[in-house]
Amino acid sequence: MKPKLLVMREIENHTMDQLAEHFEIDYQPSCSQEQLQNLIQDAQALLTMGATIDEELIKNAPNLKIVSNISVGYDNFDTDAMKKAGIIGTHTPYILNDSVVDLTFGLMLSAARRISELDSKVKKGLWTVKADINYYGLNVHHKQLGIIGMGRIGEDLAKCAKMGFLMDVCYNNRHKKPELEEENIIWKPLEQLLQESDFIVMLTPLTEETKNMMDASKFKLMKNTAIFINMSRGATVDEKALYNALKNKEIYAAASDVFVQEPVDSGNPLLQLDNFTATPHIGSASHETRNNMSQLAAENLIAVFINGKNQNVVPELQFLVK
Repeated sequence: MKPKLLVMREIENHTMDQLAEHFEIDYQPSCSQEQLQNLIQDAQALLTMGATIDEELIKNAPNLKIVSNISVGYDNFDTDAMKKAGIIGTHTPYILNDSVVDLTFGLMLSAARRISELDSKVKKGLWTVKADINYYGLNVHHKQLGIIGMGRIGEDLAKCAKMGFLMDVCYNNRHKKPELEEENIIWKPLEQLLQESDFIVMLTPLTEETKNMMDASKFKLMKNTAIFINMSRGATVDEKALYNALKNKEIYAAASDVFVQEPVDSGNPLLQLDNFTATPHIGSASHETRNNMSQLAAENLIAVFINGKNQNVVPELQFLVK
C-alpha cells in the first residue's frame, strides 16, 4: 500500500505523475492553514509552499514523516518541534537563485530611477511639462553594493553586479568567504558596510539573531543617497524604522519583496510613500522557476522518503535521515 501524500500546491501534470508512482495523493492546492489541520491527519508526507509546521499542526498529524517545502527558506518549520516528532523537512536551494537576482536588480533599478513612482504619475496624467528635472533619479552602474547575508543568492548577486553594472561589492556575513576576496568582493563590518554602500540588499535568513536586524540605528548609519532593498524576510526589518527613515529622508529610497504581515495590510504606512517600492513576495515567481522548484520538491520527497537519501534535507533535521 502506497504512503499517503497531501499536496497543497498546484504542480505540473508530469510532476504529479512522478509522485503518483510512489504515493497515494490527496491533491488540495487551495488548502488553507486552517483546513490543513483536518486534512493532515492521515498523511505521511506533505508537499507545501510555506504552510506552518509547528506543535499545533503536528498534534493533528500523528502519521506525518516528511514535509517537502517548495522554497529555499524554511522559517515556516518549527525545527525543534519537528525534531521531537521525528519529521524530516526538505527545501529547494539553488534552483531559484537566478530569478531572485533578476528581481533584486529590478527593484534596485526601480527605486533608483523612480520607475514605479513615475509610471504612476504618467498614467495619472501628471506628466504635463517636458522639463525632466523633477524626474531625476540615481545611477546604479559604478556604485557600491553592500550585501547583508552572503549565501548562494548573495554570491550570484555580487557577481552579476560586478559584471553587469560594474559595481564595487562588499558583504557582511557571519563567516568570511576567502574565495570571494580573489574576485574583489570584500567582507566588511556591518557598520562600515552601512556607512559606505550606495545600495544595500538584505539577504539573511530569518532567525532570532536577524529579527529586526535593520532597526532605526542601522538606517541612521546609511547615506541619505542610499537605497535599501529587502529580499530576505519581512521580520528582518523594523518596518516602522524603515518608514521613518524614508519619510525623514534619512535614506533616498527602499524596496521590499517581503513584509512582516503577508499579504501586506493595505494600511501599512510604507505603501503611502513615493520612495518605497513594493512587490508581493515574488522572488521566485516565474513559471519556469516555480515549476522547477515544485519538481525538485517532488524529487526530494522520493529521494528521502522512498529511497532513504539525504537530498536537500534542512541542516537541523539531517540527523533524522537513516
